[in-house]
Amino acid sequence: MIKIGVSPCFIYQDINRAVFGPKTLTYIENDMARYLTRKGVIPVLIPELPDAALREFLGEFDGFVFQGGDDIAPESYGETPIGRWKGNKHRDDYELKIMDFAIKNDKPVFAICRGMQLLNVYFGGKLYQDIATQTQTSIVHRDAEKYDSITHEIVFTGNDFLENLYGEHTKRVINSIHHQGIKDLGNELEILAKSTEDGMVEAIMWKGTAAGKVLGVQWHPEFAYSLKGTMLDAELLYDNFLQFCT
Repeated sequence: MIKIGVSPCFIYQDINRAVFGPKTLTYIENDMARYLTRKGVIPVLIPELPDAALREFLGEFDGFVFQGGDDIAPESYGETPIGRWKGNKHRDDYELKIMDFAIKNDKPVFAICRGMQLLNVYFGGKLYQDIATQTQTSIVHRDAEKYDSITHEIVFTGNDFLENLYGEHTKRVINSIHHQGIKDLGNELEILAKSTEDGMVEAIMWKGTAAGKVLGVQWHPEFAYSLKGTMLDAELLYDNFLQFCT
C-alpha cells in the first residue's frame, strides 16, 4: 500500500462561522482527494503537529503532494507586499518544514500550483506577487468566476522529460487558476514548460535527484475532468509520481 502525505490547507478561527468558529480547520480540496485516491494508494492529510511529532509522522509516507490554495507570503521569499496580496506565512512555514523533510530524505514530490511556487521558494526563488500588475502579460491567468475553465497553451522547454512523458500526446493545453507565478527560478531547478503566449513558467523539476522525482506544475491536474479531455492528461503526471513512491 502506497501512503501519500498531502500538505494541509488551513481555515483559521472565525467566530462568525456557524460551525467550529473558534477552531482552525485543516482540509484537502475534494477533487484533489479523488484525484489522488486509487486502488493501493492512500492519500493522508498531514495535520498541524509539533516539530518532533511531525518528523515522526512524515517518516511514514512514500511521497508527498503539495496542494494549491492561499498565496505564498512575500516575506517567505524576502520581499514585502506590494498590495493586498499578503499571503499565508503560517502555512508557508509549516509546508516548508514538510518540503525540507521530503527533499532531505529523497522522497518523491508532486507540487501543484501553490505547491510549485513553494518548491521554487524552498530553493531560493522569488515570485511575482501579482502577474497582471507586475508583468506585461497578454492573457488572463486567473478569473474567480471562470475558475478552472480558463485555459491556455504551453510549450515544453529545456529538458525533454515532459516530451518523453507525453510522447505523441499533442494537447499542450492546461487550466490556469493563479495570479502569482515564478519570477526568479530557484537554485538547482529546471524549467520544463512555459506559457506559449507570455512565457510564464508552468512546470519545473529539481535537478538534484532522478528526473521527475521532484516535480512542480503550475496548473491543476486534479481539475482536468471539468475540461472533458481538452487538456494534458492528468493521470500521466500522477503515474510518474507514483512510480517513484513504490
